[in-house]
Amino acid sequence: MSMLTPPGMGGKYRITGNRYPRMRRPRNRRRIVLASTAAVVALSVGGWGTLQLIDIFSGGGTSANAAGSNSKAKDGAGCATDAKSGPAGGKKLDLPEPDSIEVNVLNATDRSGLAKSIADELKKRGFKIGDVANAPDEFDKKVDNTGVLLGAPGKEGDARLKVLGAHFKDVDTRFDDRKGDDVDFVIGKAYDKLAKEKEADKALTALSDPKHSGPSRGHCKD
Repeated sequence: MSMLTPPGMGGKYRITGNRYPRMRRPRNRRRIVLASTAAVVALSVGGWGTLQLIDIFSGGGTSANAAGSNSKAKDGAGCATDAKSGPAGGKKLDLPEPDSIEVNVLNATDRSGLAKSIADELKKRGFKIGDVANAPDEFDKKVDNTGVLLGAPGKEGDARLKVLGAHFKDVDTRFDDRKGDDVDFVIGKAYDKLAKEKEADKALTALSDPKHSGPSRGHCKD
């Protein structure tokens, strides 16, 4: 027995001078390894999530914004294109005044006196009145809608027909080989009355200045 061994202790707990008793439980290396692995995995997942957030709010967000900007630019371009061809932004048109347009009123219906009454109404609205008569055989009793507008082809002829057409609803527009500046309104079976003057004025405004008369579009929006 060593001199360092307390009285009454012997056997396995005897102190010899170079060893001492281990009073705590040995560490479980397997648990330590698992805990370390779990910590590494958690840190990795957290780091990956952080990188994703950074990407969204920095680089990724910029890309998304850029994509959105491109989309808006395309929408804007689409609106601009529509504006040029549609009623919400076309070029201004120089339309002739009604008093420079000579209108022939031709009755293709079986209602007598109708051509005269329409001619009188058009005269009140500023048009010059030419012939007031029955329609030729090619139209007589053959026009089912409100009527047919006839005029010379070309830009000026088209403009005259548009001005006259603003005073009617559901009319067809056609061109023939005439040389003069006059236009015809052939009365059809469905004719009831002229469009209201306010409606005609609104239609003419839309034709002459589409940018300020067309419906707005939310995006640009209808």
